[in-house]
Amino acid sequence: MASQDHIRNPIEWSWGQLSLAALTVGSLGRSLRGSEESQYVATPTVSRIKTADLRDVLIKGLDDFAAYRTDVIFLCLIYPLAGMVLLWLTFGYDMLPLLFPLASGFALIGPVAAVGLYEMSRRREQGTRITWMDAFGVIRSPGFGAILVLGLVLLAIFLLWLLTANLIYQLTLGPEPPVSLAAFVRDVFTTRTGLEMIVAGVSVGFLFAALVLAISVVSFPLLLDRDVGLSTAVWTSIRAVAANRPMAVWGLIVAGSLVIGSIPAFLGLIVVMPVLGHATWHLYRKVVP
Repeated sequence: MASQDHIRNPIEWSWGQLSLAALTVGSLGRSLRGSEESQYVATPTVSRIKTADLRDVLIKGLDDFAAYRTDVIFLCLIYPLAGMVLLWLTFGYDMLPLLFPLASGFALIGPVAAVGLYEMSRRREQGTRITWMDAFGVIRSPGFGAILVLGLVLLAIFLLWLLTANLIYQLTLGPEPPVSLAAFVRDVFTTRTGLEMIVAGVSVGFLFAALVLAISVVSFPLLLDRDVGLSTAVWTSIRAVAANRPMAVWGLIVAGSLVIGSIPAFLGLIVVMPVLGHATWHLYRKVVP
């Protein structure tokens, strides 16, 4: 009988690592495809909502936040810390033109950052007692692999937005870096090239935000809630946005709230992010019954 303390030789160890890698890849592939049963189930139904429903989901988001505010605030301290890092990165004038694109990038990566909040709202629906640690329960979700892949897609979109924003600066106020913060602010708001940069930046940024809203507003909660594939989740999210004009209003609410939360040294994000995260879960419940 083989001993349990048997030390594996290099061939056995390598085979074990290959087997583990194969299992990991297979699990990821299953997560991207969804379960076998989901292949024979119709695409999730999308319901139409009204603008008044957005008020309801915000109230429910506030209720979730109030119920677990201590745990959620502790969990969301990372957002102002991330904001402080952004400020530190732009301390040099070479990076100053990217300060606003970096801050507005919260709207692009916010959906994946809020996955843990979706999980907390989901567990509260089930009547389960939860703490901030339960936010990490998403790791055990069958759709975690698809969530991870979609998160990487949003990260790629965020990086593309930064490159685009830098290109816009180079073609307008650039290519030389600002000589000071005061000079940069003056040039942005009082010169023709500065106004051109604002118009171009806001217009292109709107397109990036619309893309992220379309592919993520429903897909992340759906991947947590049901064992569907990544393509089904993203397609359902696109259908939900296309079928509901109030989704555009929701996008404006999210963008405006993030801007307001970012103004006082990003500290407002401690409250804004969890409320929006919980509310997004309840919006998903209304759109995909």
